[in-house]
Amino acid sequence: MQEDQDIRRKRLRYHSWHRGTKELDLVLGQFAERHLPAMNEAEMDLYEAILNENEHDIYAWLAGREALPQEHDHHIMQMILDFKIKP
Repeated sequence: MQEDQDIRRKRLRYHSWHRGTKELDLVLGQFAERHLPAMNEAEMDLYEAILNENEHDIYAWLAGREALPQEHDHHIMQMILDFKIKP
């Protein structure tokens, strides 16, 4: 089970760093490096659902240009929003 979680974390980390836009790669990649190791299965589910969205939508949410959809209005998205404004 732990090995499966480790593989999943590696896959999510890779997907975080390879979104298609440099700006999003930097935010999500650095976020994943810092927070993925401590995420439990349910939190990884929430994070993966965000990663499965279109990168233009994610960027619009992070930039505040579009409201968060209800399914992504949760503590993981709030962690990403808080993370992106910290140096």
